[in-house]
Amino acid sequence: MSDKRDYYEVLGVSRSATAPEIKKAYRKLALKYHPDKNPDDAEAENKFKEAAEAYEVLANAEKKQRYDQFGHAGVDGAAGGGGGFGGMDMDDIFSQFGDIFGGGGGGFGGRRGGGGARQRTARGTNLRVKIKLTLEEVLEGVKKKIRVNKLVNASGVTFKDCQTCKGQGRVNRVTQTFLGAMQTATTCSTCQGTGKIIDKKPAGADAQGLERKEEVIEIDIPSGVEDGMQLSVSGKGNAGPFGGIAGDLLVVIEVKEHEELRRDGQNVHYEAFINFADAALGASIEVPTIKSRARIKIEPGTQSGKMLRLKGKGLPSVQNYGTGDQFVHINIWTPQELSKEEKEIIEKLRDSENFQPNPDGKEKGFFQRVKDMFSN
Repeated sequence: MSDKRDYYEVLGVSRSATAPEIKKAYRKLALKYHPDKNPDDAEAENKFKEAAEAYEVLANAEKKQRYDQFGHAGVDGAAGGGGGFGGMDMDDIFSQFGDIFGGGGGGFGGRRGGGGARQRTARGTNLRVKIKLTLEEVLEGVKKKIRVNKLVNASGVTFKDCQTCKGQGRVNRVTQTFLGAMQTATTCSTCQGTGKIIDKKPAGADAQGLERKEEVIEIDIPSGVEDGMQLSVSGKGNAGPFGGIAGDLLVVIEVKEHEELRRDGQNVHYEAFINFADAALGASIEVPTIKSRARIKIEPGTQSGKMLRLKGKGLPSVQNYGTGDQFVHINIWTPQELSKEEKEIIEKLRDSENFQPNPDGKEKGFFQRVKDMFSN
């Protein structure tokens, strides 16, 4: 269980809060606990980071949906992409949420620099890839190596402080008004607020000191992932301009269909066909499971539609909430063509009193079987 506070509680909003209400609540807290207003106050800094983490999840529709469904487990670590501010410094938070303060003066919204001004750390763009998994890989979890063509800092590139803003990323301007001299801070047009410019540009580098290169990245995919789920690998996206922060690598999961099993959340289903003799007399049959095969017993007098349950033979939950089951659906196969001898044998049995349908109420219909499946 996570010891983190509920994100809605952190921001002081209800679960039905709209996006503008969430943004307004975060801005209020960020201004209240901003390091400029609370110098050398560790508690205020922690609250500032906590609010930024909550906003990073709730302001993103996809992450918010996972959080509403699974809580912190749905967005922490590799399975979510949120909840990462515990290991981030203040620069990272300012670079991602500087716009929440409206880009105004007063030094809010960037990386701390001299004299209270802040430079904006440029962040690289995210990359998105799709990975196909088998049901066996979903069961166990897997490490995948993929090749990604991405922007990286060019080999040999160096940067220096922008001379226009002296490395601060912002330029102070003094304007005389009838109220007196007023100072405002604007983003430096020379470096676009990064505080850096290229000092040495190697061949092949672009205007931001980047070049395109192929990289092999190993991705640790946890067990239990579902089709369409998105994982986030922090810092493996495109490099940030002028030596800035790298973006993330977003990994979209696609689960291949199994030849014999059908997935339903954590459970899997298998359609088993048996002949009339095995249903009447009983038998032992072998069925496939995700990992191997299992032998199950068919009781004498088994009716078509009966479901057998193999406990724990399903898939684990990605949030570690347990493991699903495998359900075997029994179908009695009726031959479409019969030989003369077979017809004669069956004709003798047709009028037998023991072969007349006579349900005594113990046999469950389809809807009751489905109800029992989901109640167990």
